Amino acid sequence: MHSLQAVLAALDSVVLGKSASTRLALTGLLAGGHLLIEDVPGLGKTTLAHALARVLSLSFQRLQCTSDLLPADVVGVNLFDAERQQFVLRKGPVFTQLLLADELNRASPRTQSALLEAMEERQVTLDGTTHALPQPFFVIATQNPLEQGGTFPLPESQLDRFLMRLSLGYPSDEVERALLAAGDRRPAVAALASSMDGAGLLAAMEQVSQVRASSELIAYVQRLLAHSRQCGRFVAGLSPRAGLGLLRAARAWALLEGRDYVIPDDVQAVFCAVVEHRLQPVSGSGLTAPGRWLLDAVAVVP
Repeated sequence: MHSLQAVLAALDSVVLGKSASTRLALTGLLAGGHLLIEDVPGLGKTTLAHALARVLSLSFQRLQCTSDLLPADVVGVNLFDAERQQFVLRKGPVFTQLLLADELNRASPRTQSALLEAMEERQVTLDGTTHALPQPFFVIATQNPLEQGGTFPLPESQLDRFLMRLSLGYPSDEVERALLAAGDRRPAVAALASSMDGAGLLAAMEQVSQVRASSELIAYVQRLLAHSRQCGRFVAGLSPRAGLGLLRAARAWALLEGRDYVIPDDVQAVFCAVVEHRLQPVSGSGLTAPGRWLLDAVAVVP
């Protein structure tokens, strides 16, 4: 627990004024999930990804997504070695522990789909051969708002692979003055010391799986899922996979809070980040915050 608090403190030292977002980001990784960060450029998305890799001692690769990026540029390609008279895998950037897919929605749908197997199965298949990815393996993707030019909307199947969607937002006036006074954040990120190694992170992830969720807590989560399907406000309700992801995230949040059991507050703390990218309000519903609406509509105790 001390190590996890040290990780949070280190993140907050470089991503100023966004402690709620950094806590959610660490929660997502502890839960074994991938993160989608949606914001306009320049608000610290890349800084957060770099900082997470530094403090968690994870190998790191950055993939700058563009419209001409090919699937082979992501996963790699088999090349023929004339000396050895055999094909040799030239690994793509996906062969790392933390992959930053920067501006993912600027890549073509074909290239976006190349990440699907890697994100879901933690492996890639090239020419019929399956290659395991390093463990742990996380994708942090950044996304520009869809109204910006040159973007391709992520399909539902791709969005569902992300445990959480976060938004950092603009800083407060006080924090922005501190950022302007400090200048470029890259030296601060480079100076970060590791607060946890790979073995410690895997051990913490194992602890998350052991955090207890009571039958009453599980019933609360199931009511949230059921109401999303029955209320008529959404094109499609939340799936069981979304419910499993919600419970994993709530367990990770509880661990950060120093508990070995989940309470409704943990579910509510992570709920919007876990579900809002999975919910599409029906036309004319007027819902702008579907996650918050669901939490208000479903009582903890029936």
